[in-house]
Amino acid sequence: MPDRQIFTLTINPAVDISTSVKKMLPFTKMHCRPAHRDAGGGGINVARVLRRLGTEVTAIYPAAGSPGRSLNALIDAEDVHSIVIPAHSDTRENLTIFDEASGEQYRLIFPGAPLNESEWQECIDAIASIAHRAAFVIASGSLPAGVPHDFYRNVVESTKGVGKIVIDTSGAALKAALEAGVYLIKPNLHEFQELAGITTNDTSSLIDAGRQLLDRYQIEIIALSLGPDGALLLTHNAILSASGLPIKPVSVSGAGDSFLGAMIWSLANCDDLDAALRYGVAAGSAALLNPGTELCRAADVHRLAAEVTVTKIAKFND
Repeated sequence: MPDRQIFTLTINPAVDISTSVKKMLPFTKMHCRPAHRDAGGGGINVARVLRRLGTEVTAIYPAAGSPGRSLNALIDAEDVHSIVIPAHSDTRENLTIFDEASGEQYRLIFPGAPLNESEWQECIDAIASIAHRAAFVIASGSLPAGVPHDFYRNVVESTKGVGKIVIDTSGAALKAALEAGVYLIKPNLHEFQELAGITTNDTSSLIDAGRQLLDRYQIEIIALSLGPDGALLLTHNAILSASGLPIKPVSVSGAGDSFLGAMIWSLANCDDLDAALRYGVAAGSAALLNPGTELCRAADVHRLAAEVTVTKIAKFND
């Protein structure tokens, strides 16, 4: 493995089960297609994308019980290295159902397995122990019961100054982490509006709000994913806009994680913001092509990247 490595942390992992039915009907026994299982949870999904794009990555996560063993096997099958923190509660399983008649997707997300203080603290200790080897640390996903809202802030503080820290979460957990200073955040539109305290979604308002967040917190990059409308990337020096791609989604699961994984892959390889945004949008779009929680495929990412247009809107000092 390279001297400077990429690590992901997933405090709320899952085994994602996906299937389809001919038609969703209430109070009816519906016969499903054979189930497909994927390793899930924000950081784990990011690690899967990084590995598919050819980057060595290590995923850190708690796991327990039969679902935990299944999670470990699924991650191993994708050639992602693991640091597993033993937990006392079985790892959760989520369910995604595709309605073949309507083309609609139903996502059933269960509560995460609760962690006690010694377990979540061991996750932080694991990150701290490898931080000196980290080029990037990506901590992503929701917090399960038992984990304090400032968990990600503790992660940032335990790794401060030894790598680029990326946080992808929302609400109070995100705000607490930002107080400690991070390299990059990747909110979607709703998460960004909540963070910035706005309800508008026009480009000018989003840019103004982004500028205020950059000034208020120690953030180097805000990558704002806008779904079919593409994305904005804001730094202290420039604003970039990427076009969306006209794709009819087969699934919407994992698009944000695919976006982030491809961005980090690009930044780790060439440190070019234009390319990183282009690949992020391409990967988020590529995830829409695949059923369930399969995420993006490398060939689709590279193909779609050529179709994404990135425009420099302005420099902050203009």
